[in-house]
This record gives sequence, C-alpha cells and structure tokens, in this order.
Amino acid sequence: MKNFIRPTFLTGFICCCLLLWQLRAVAQIPKPVDVFGFEPGADYKLADYAQTLDFYSRLDNASDRVKMVEIGRSVQGRPLMLMFISSEKNLQQLEQWRSISEQLSKAKIEEATARQLAGIGKAIVWVDAGLHASEKACAQMIPELAYRMVTEETLEMQKIRENVVTLVMPNMNPDGLDIVTSWYRSMLGTPHETTNPPWLYHPYVGHDNNRDWFMNNMPETQAVSKQLYEQWFPQIVYNHHQTAPAWTRIFIPPFANPVNPNIHPGVTTGVNQVGVAMANRFAMNNMPGVISQVSFDMWWNGGMRTVPYFHNQIGILTETAQPSPTPQTYKMESKPKTIRGVPTDGTSIFYADPWEGGESHFRDAVDYMLVSTMAVLDLAATRKEQYLFNIYQMGKDAVQRKEGGFAYIIPAEQWDKGEAVNLVNILRMGGVEVQKASKDFTANGIKYTAGSFIVYCAQAFRPYVVDLLERQVYPDLRQYPGGPPDAPYDIAGWTLPLQMGVKVDKIPSSFSAVTEEIKGRAAVTPGQVLGKASFGFALSPNENAAVKAINILLKSGATVGIAKESFTSGKQRFGAGTYLIENTSGVRSKVLSLARELGLQFTGLQASPMIPLKQLKPGRVGIYKSWRASMDEGWTRWLLEQYAFDVDTLHDKDLVQKDLKLYQTIIIPDQEKAAILNGYKAGDMPQEYVGGMGKAGVTALKNYVEQGGSLITFDAASDFAVEQFELPLKNIVDKVPSKDFYIPGSLLKINIDKKSALTYGMPQTAAVSFNKSRAYTLDKSQTAPLGKGDMREKVKLEVEVVASYANKDLLMSGWALGEEKITGQAAVVQVKRGQGKIVLFAFPPQFRGQPRGTYKLFFNAIYDSSEIYALN
Repeated sequence: MKNFIRPTFLTGFICCCLLLWQLRAVAQIPKPVDVFGFEPGADYKLADYAQTLDFYSRLDNASDRVKMVEIGRSVQGRPLMLMFISSEKNLQQLEQWRSISEQLSKAKIEEATARQLAGIGKAIVWVDAGLHASEKACAQMIPELAYRMVTEETLEMQKIRENVVTLVMPNMNPDGLDIVTSWYRSMLGTPHETTNPPWLYHPYVGHDNNRDWFMNNMPETQAVSKQLYEQWFPQIVYNHHQTAPAWTRIFIPPFANPVNPNIHPGVTTGVNQVGVAMANRFAMNNMPGVISQVSFDMWWNGGMRTVPYFHNQIGILTETAQPSPTPQTYKMESKPKTIRGVPTDGTSIFYADPWEGGESHFRDAVDYMLVSTMAVLDLAATRKEQYLFNIYQMGKDAVQRKEGGFAYIIPAEQWDKGEAVNLVNILRMGGVEVQKASKDFTANGIKYTAGSFIVYCAQAFRPYVVDLLERQVYPDLRQYPGGPPDAPYDIAGWTLPLQMGVKVDKIPSSFSAVTEEIKGRAAVTPGQVLGKASFGFALSPNENAAVKAINILLKSGATVGIAKESFTSGKQRFGAGTYLIENTSGVRSKVLSLARELGLQFTGLQASPMIPLKQLKPGRVGIYKSWRASMDEGWTRWLLEQYAFDVDTLHDKDLVQKDLKLYQTIIIPDQEKAAILNGYKAGDMPQEYVGGMGKAGVTALKNYVEQGGSLITFDAASDFAVEQFELPLKNIVDKVPSKDFYIPGSLLKINIDKKSALTYGMPQTAAVSFNKSRAYTLDKSQTAPLGKGDMREKVKLEVEVVASYANKDLLMSGWALGEEKITGQAAVVQVKRGQGKIVLFAFPPQFRGQPRGTYKLFFNAIYDSSEIYALN
C-alpha cells in the first residue's frame, strides 16, 4: 500500500502554513506606535504630517493590501495622499472596479447591464480624516484604521476587503495639521494648552475649507473633488469631524430638517440607514452618548458631506467629542437636562443612551471614530450590490425625469465672458457634462451664437445642476409658531449665476444644436488686440480678469489710467471706467500675451482721449489681521493674490509702528468690532497675542485717512468704522429681534449708482451675499471730529451712497424675514474724511470667493485711492 496523507491532515497542514505566512507578513507590517512612539489617541500626544506620511509609506511598502498615490498638493505644497485599501486581488484590478463605479454612477447603460455590473463590482467607500485641523483626533485615528484594515483577519474584515474598495484620505488639510500640532506642542504644560492658534489653520480659509465644495477655489478641494466626481464616484462618502454637542460622545445621522428637495429620496433614506447601523453598533458595544437629529441639516450644497447628496452619493458626517489630547472631566452632577432641545434622561429616540459624564480622553474619540467607520464599511460590504445598483437607479431617475427644464444655456454674449467660463468649470469640477455649440442655433425662440455652452438636464448629476443654477426657496421654519427662526445649518441661498453675474437661460423644451462635449476644463477664447495703437490701448472694465491684466501691466512698468468720462475713438464709444494703457516700449507684446491668456479684447487708440483720467500706480494693499483669526481676512488675502495685487498683512503693532503711507489702501475684513478693538483678553492667550487694535491703532488709522489714505471695511467691520470714526451712519437692523428681521446667508438685489467711480464695469443691479449683514441709513447733517488735540474742529462729511438694497424683489435666493426693513437703504457707502476716504460695505463682497459679480466694487474701491492726473 502506498503512503498517503489524509485529506483532513493536508487541509490542516495547509491552513497552518497559511496562518504562519500571514502572521509573518503581519509581523513585518509596522504599527503606528512603531513610527510615532506612542499609540494613536494617547493623552498629550499628536503625530504631525511627516510622521503620518512616514507610517503610510511603510504600510504601503509592507502590504499588498494598500496602495498609496499622490492626488495633488496643498496650498503650502505638501503632498495630498490617497490610499486604496482592499484585498490583494482587488487592488490588482482597481481600474475594473473604478470603471464599474463610473458606469453605474453616470447611468448611461441599460438596467440589465447595470444589475450585472452591480453583482460583480465592488462597493467604493470614501473615508477621510476631515478638514478642520482643530479637530485633532481625526488625523490620529486614520493610521490605526488603516493598520487594522490591512492586518486583521476577522471574518468581518475579510468580508470588507473582499467586497469594498476603501478610499482612505489621510488628511485633506495637511498644512493645518502641522500648524495645530506645532501650536499644541509649544503650549503643552502652559495655561493655553487647549487653545487653538491665533491664525487660520488652513492658511487661507481656516474652517471654511469645508465651505468650498461647489466653488472648488482651494487646491485641496479641487484634488478631492476630482476623485469623487470625475474618477471614483463612491457610493458612500464618510467625512469625519469633531464638534459633538457638549455632554455627548458623537453625533451621527439622521440629520435635522430641512431636506433639500433636489436630493433624491434614496440618498436621504440611505443616509438614515447608515446612521441606524452606526447607532446599533455603538449600542452593542456599550458606548453611550450617541445623538442624532440636531444642528446639521440636509439643505445646503457646499460641504464635504453635502455635495455628494447632489451626486446620488450617501454623504455621512459624524461629530465626535474630545478634540484635544488634553483630558477633560465632566462632573456628573453638571449634566444638563436637555442638549439642544433633546432630553438627556433616555426618553428621546435620538438620544436613547445618554452619557453620564466623567473623564474624557483623546483615545475615546479614536475609539468612537473607529466603531462608526467599521459600521459604515460592514454595511457597504454586506449590501454592496444594493449600493452599486441604487446609485445607478438614482442616476437613471435623474436622466429620465420629465418635469423641469430640458437644458440650461450659457450664452456666448455675456457681461463678463470670463466668469461664464468659470461657471462652466465649476460645473465640470462637479462632474457635470457640458456641451459647447459649434454652430449658431435656436432654442425656445431665442437665437444663440456658436460658442454658447449647453448643460442638458438629462444626466445623472441633474440634482447638482439644478441646485446650483436655480434659485433656492428656504422653508420658513420657526422654533415655535410665531417665534424666532430656526436657523439653517449654513447658508440658505447660493444660486451661482446670480452670484457670478452670468446670464443663464432655462430652456423648457427640446431643441437641436451641433455641439462638442467639454473634456476636462473649458478654456477662455483667446482675446484679440484690434486696430492701430499709436497712443495705446483701451480695455473694458466689465470683466474681472481685466483687473488681473492691469495689475500685471502696472508691475511691468506700463503707464495705466482710468477714463473718468465716456469717450469716442473712431466709430467706437468707450464708457467711463475704461482702462487706458500707453503703448510704450515692450507694452504691446505684454498686451498681446494677456489678451491670449485671459481672453480679453484690447482696442488700439490712435490718439489720447481728451478727458480727465485717474492714474493707476503700482502699490501695496494692507490687510488688517487680528490675532482672533478671521476667515474673511484669509479669503480677502487669497482673492487679492489671485488678481495680482501686492498684499501685506498688518497686525495690531504694525498699525502703530509702520509708515501707513506705504499703502494705497488698508482693508479691515468682516469681523465683530469688539474683536477688532480688544482682541483676546489677558490670560486667554500668550501675552504677545493679547489685545486688539486699541486706541493707538484707531488713532493711526484716523491719521492715515485724514492725510489721504483709503480705508475699506467689510460687513461687521463697517460697524467698527462707523463707531470709531464717528460717521453719520446707522445700521438700522442692529439689535432688531430675529423674529422681526432675519436674513441668513441669502442673495439680495442691490441697485448701483452708476455715477460713482466705484461702480465702473458694474451692471445696473447685482446680487450680494447677505449673511446676517447690515443696512445703513444716513444723516448728512451730522458732523464728525477732525484734527488733533486742541485743534479738533467739526467739519461736514461728504457721504456718497454707491449702492442700495432694492425697493422691490429684494430677495433673489434663500430666506428673508422682514426684508422690508432694509429696502432702499444703503449697502455700499463712501465717506470722504479729510484728504482721504472710507468705503464701507454692508455685506462681504468677496464672501468665500463666491460672489464674483461684486468683486469689481471691491477692486474699484482699491483703484479709486490712486492720484488723479492727465495721461496726455
């Protein structure tokens, strides 16, 4: 008889060999503690970005279950990394799973094919470490999550690796991680250990990096949006955060009302389904303090977890407690009876297992995040076929929807052609399909020229198209009948054509047009330089891009003026505000280059127009920057840099110590007057960051203005200027109860006084972003102090209303209560004081880089500070 090995022994032998191989492989994979020197979530410890990247690189090199790629660069140049975690076999077929996800998401295939692909495909789930660097545990949790997903051999984890391709984004704000980590380490052991830095933790936009998800202004947002809406099309997007309500451990879905009606109900119910899975997993792990249905709604389009809704993706946000590595104690006897209206006695379905208090540690946050993430991944693995087919079905519903418009047309003829192209590219960055007409065509009885853009509604991302291009009508929600408004989570209205000053026509019925699909991004049509230019060139002020061109020309040494009156050259008439560039040595080649690059048209002038001109000089703009970090300051700084202005930051001491005459304009961005004047109180921050502008800073600004300087203030900072400069203005909605007047983040119409130099290039009306902002009344008979010491005297102030809130049809998009209180009142005011001037915006004209239609009011205010002279 031949010797043989019994099958059961052979099977056991093979299993033992496999187990030994797996144990040996796992032993070679680094743990986070091996790289950091401490466990993720350890008290008083933070790993910086370099440490986390070191760990991820080692993990990538040690395991075939993870693949890491760079998808972009941060504002400060740090690499933005994305990890794919799945089974070894799945990672070898990544393109197949990506292609299946794209086909199902775009919903252009037949149902039978979709069902087949859903059966063989893998669920695509995005998990990230959030964006807000002050929410410190998120970035510390991801290394442990990645390690567990790669090494654990539980049946659940094997199922997840087999059925899910997890896209793990270790950090969407690496600059902020290092800013906050450096600050925490430097403050460790001091009274300021739990403070955040006195500067933005995203170098430009701070917390607003989670308010940039339809504009995609920041490079980090652009890189991630490309993965979500042009590359991978995940079915679930999980965005971690860390601002749980006090006395809870974590906020999870369901979210609060209202729900945006453009969102497919399959998304809303899908979000609820994930929330239930999370809640059940916490309950079974005896982890209390899980709350739902407070604060965070499903209305706003613009956040990391909300934009996915309009792409038929399930967007998840959780807010976990304990963002600091420094432990905190909650005394049990201090537990409140309610949390944001929800009882804490266990009788609420949305807070059924209350947390009773005690010690709270950084590791608690890591543990809660790991459990919630596992709930998402397990659900995706269990129901992967359902999620894959559902995203197809929701996309198909959007394609086949009959009600509403057939298409949106962005005509080639625009007030600002550059912003029309920018609007197209905002849609493209959101994965929207856009066509460009190759020939003239007619739609809805209107003739359109070649070059017009067409956005057909029959596409899977129709909800996104409609939501960005149509007006929002926010429901009138009150805390109780007749009571104060129930505030939106963020803003109530954001309609992009209104904000950007772009004409968009909604076409209700079908039409035919010869088109080419825009691939990638739409390019501006290269501009031209027309006619002979014996004297120089004329450039219309209508386009925002003209400002960038002028600043570049000024820096190159060109002589540039602004026409203060309209004029005629040959057969062409030019309006007041036209830029005039002398054709001196080297200017023509520069003009030709800018025309091509920016899509601008320059017109040659044979002779100098005999009109008064304002000379523009290359100068510097100073932006006041409080130690109470202001996102509006960051947005302002970013915007000015985008348009080639030279910008300096002015802190409190700079106002007193620097020669302010170096600045053609000083800007105070939107910030409450108390924060500007007083800053941090003693003891709240290290001494060098205590205090605000103070009386000395105010005096320096007054002297600067009286001696010919120009001061520009935005929104709340305008109240500061009114008070400190004793201006004859009053904010008429100051202290008005919210039940009587309330306009949160909505678009309002303003009427423009075209006689003002601040309105060059502006149409007669514009949409402004009103965010609990201001409206001013005037008292021209009032006087204000001018001069110094005993020489102070009373003088009349020259007040010019540049723009006013419309008398009718004021609300353009969003929500307004009591809007009649501000109709006809001043929205932009210029006050001449001494030899200088103050320009007060009652609203933020550059809010989050969105209202492109009001940029020119701001730019003109800067230019208007220059000296007047005759160019000829």
